[in-house]
Parts: sequence; C-alpha cells; structure tokens
Amino acid sequence: MSLTNIEEFMPEKLAKAIANPLFPTLDNALRSGRHVSSEDLDSHAYLIEFEKELAMFYRRYNAELVRAPEGFLYLRPRSTSLIGRSVLSEIDMLVGKVLCFLYLSPERLAHEGIFTNQELFDELLVLADEQKLMKLVTNRALGSDLDREKLFDKVKTSLRRLRRLGMLIPIGENGKFRISESVFRFGADVRTGDDVREAQLRLIRDGEAVVHQQTSSQSSLLDDIDTNNQEMLEMQQDVEQAVQESSI
Repeated sequence: MSLTNIEEFMPEKLAKAIANPLFPTLDNALRSGRHVSSEDLDSHAYLIEFEKELAMFYRRYNAELVRAPEGFLYLRPRSTSLIGRSVLSEIDMLVGKVLCFLYLSPERLAHEGIFTNQELFDELLVLADEQKLMKLVTNRALGSDLDREKLFDKVKTSLRRLRRLGMLIPIGENGKFRISESVFRFGADVRTGDDVREAQLRLIRDGEAVVHQQTSSQSSLLDDIDTNNQEMLEMQQDVEQAVQESSI
C-alpha cells in the first residue's frame, strides 16, 4: 500500500506517533487512568509533541485527551467510550483532596515537597471527623486502636492507587513520596491568583474526583458526582469547619 493510500486513513504525523516506541506503554497507561505530568520527562514531551494527533486518535474511542492548565495530561472517557472506566471510592477521593491541600500548603516547602504515609494520615484525621472516617472501615467501628490501624491500611491502599494514577512519586521504600501536580484533578477550579488558604478549603470541599480503569459499567464521577451521599457531604462540612478554625 502506498504512502498516499495510508494517509487517506491515517495522517503521517499520527502514524509517526503510533510508531514511536513510547506509544504502547503510554497508551496502556493512559487507558488505565494514569496522569502524565512534567516529572515524566520523556512521556510528557512525547504527548506534547503529538497532542493534536493523539487527541484525534482517542476521539475515535469517544475519549478526550486533556491537558490541564498545570500541564499534566490524562485521558477522559465519555459515557459512550469504548475505553472502560470506574470511580474512585470515597476514601480515595478524600485522600486525594488532602493531598491537594498539602500540595498548596506551606508545609510542602518546609518538607522539600516530601511527605510520609503517616503525615498524610495525621492530616486526614485533623481535617475530617474521625468517627465518620471510621465508618469507611466498618459501621461498627468505635475508634479503637485496631479500627485506626484498619483505617490507616485503607489510606495506604488509596495512596498506592493514586500513585498508579500518577498523583504521587515514591521516594525510596519507607512510605515517603512527593506529590505530583496531577493532584489538581481534585481541585480543577483553583488556579493561580487565588488566596492559598481559601483555595485549600475549596479543594477539599469541592475537589474533583478522578477515574481509574476497571469496568465500563459504572459512571464516572467526573460526569456525575453523587450529591445524595450524605455521609460524604457531612464529612466535607467537617473539613470546612476544621480549616476555618485553623485560620482563626
């Protein structure tokens, strides 16, 4: 088949993008919900170079290649997409919001951008009502040491999931990590120029959820956040109150 015939079906630059050795791994990562930030030097540069062509490519699957104002890129399947998707759990969402809170906080500079699993867990307990958090473990949880240990295990599971999505950059093997700019998926309404503390508050109160790959039978929280979830609403109100009290 001649080059002319090929170009009737696929533009030359798109063919070049697909032929790139980075494409198979990166395509699989994007379909799995990974966010590609500037820390992923080669992958990020590749997506920027071929952004227009790849956006057209994924449009055939009813999915949108999005570049956020912060510079990271991700794939957003639509409701009719051929690419499967699912939603994050409530605790995944809450952990993501706290990560975004920490990303904008003065503590990030003080820690040189590095946090630990324990520090994230402690911050979560400060911002959210502990008893409501315990209900994410079991309705029978009373706040015992064992319940807290189970909650911590769930938080670590959420951190591992968010790491696979490109939200965290692991540092060694001691539960340390650096927060990626991709956590702004949990606060897409906040941009530069906003008051930092007010921005942090909105990130936790109104943070945007993130999707990851599992099945195509569930709806994405990016399209429809469940506003009828009273437990989540009450927890977010407690977070708002905690942040307001800390500013007094």
